[in-house]
Amino acid sequence: MDTQQSTALTRALAEIPGPLPARGVIHIVIPHADRFTIVGNHLAQHPDLSCTAVGIAVRIQSLPQGIEVGIKALAARCREGEKRIAAALRELEAFGYLRRVRDRLPSGRFITRTVFCNHPTALVHPRRPAAPQRPAAPAPHPASAPALAQVPTSAPAPAPAPAPGPASAPPPEPDMSAPPPVPPPPVLSAPPAPLFVPLVPPPTAPKPPPAPLPRPNEPTPELDRAATALLSDLRRHAPQFTLSETDIRQLAPGVAAWLERAAQPDAIRRILTTDLPHPLRHPAKLLKHRLTALLPPPLPGSHELTAPARPRIAVTPFQTCDGCDRVFRSPTPGHCRDCREHRAHRSEATRTAA
Repeated sequence: MDTQQSTALTRALAEIPGPLPARGVIHIVIPHADRFTIVGNHLAQHPDLSCTAVGIAVRIQSLPQGIEVGIKALAARCREGEKRIAAALRELEAFGYLRRVRDRLPSGRFITRTVFCNHPTALVHPRRPAAPQRPAAPAPHPASAPALAQVPTSAPAPAPAPAPGPASAPPPEPDMSAPPPVPPPPVLSAPPAPLFVPLVPPPTAPKPPPAPLPRPNEPTPELDRAATALLSDLRRHAPQFTLSETDIRQLAPGVAAWLERAAQPDAIRRILTTDLPHPLRHPAKLLKHRLTALLPPPLPGSHELTAPARPRIAVTPFQTCDGCDRVFRSPTPGHCRDCREHRAHRSEATRTAA
């Protein structure tokens, strides 16, 4: 049984179109013929709902109409306890997926109905139907011309028949084959922004262009020769990297950019050949990705490694007053402010007395 299951899984993986991802989940999609439920990504990838709430929502969505979905009923169907189920129902109710509506029966008794909406955003912002396009009117058949002429209109007075002659010509008939003018479609306002934007882009979303392979600022023959030798020597350390001459010429500028930034050859070889995916289908593409995404920055200069000098703050020293021994700040020794004012008053009083 184990061998059969392994063979079936290997066969299913081989039928997946395109190269398999190096890491992450791999989807084996088998179409459902019966017993399936459609779940939107707005619920499956909701950033604010817990996994328990998402699972309870999927369970409720898969049940038929009229099935009891209370806390005790769900606890009997699920492994989660009543507290976790109650918390999950509160989350779904907060985001509009679940609503409890009180309804009055014809007998006058009130009941509570549980309503589950699989897409609450569509209820808030419903989509407007597209304006129907009017098909172009087909050209009338010549046999239907008398029927068109039977439309009641105010017919003018009949004109006298012209005398037959060579110069007489029949009057031009109106062009009934031209289609009637089609009015322009009504201008619809821009649709409102969705309340929930999925974190994972759809598979059809355009992918950004890949970053270009780095190149040295000053290419020299020595850098090119060292880069070519390093790429050619990779197969000694990892047989998967048996590169062709075309791949080596295309990848040499990227290795030269690493060497220009003072990266050691052993470090470059270790980064390029460790932690390889299995199986390695495109070694040249892997080397290009690693040379581009893991490019180290240039080494800083000696002036960039020097710490900036702190600005020097001039501090006024303490001085001791010669008159009262009080401590004060002053660049030079002498008297404090009070002693200077007292000495000034004494000098002024002496001059006044004199």
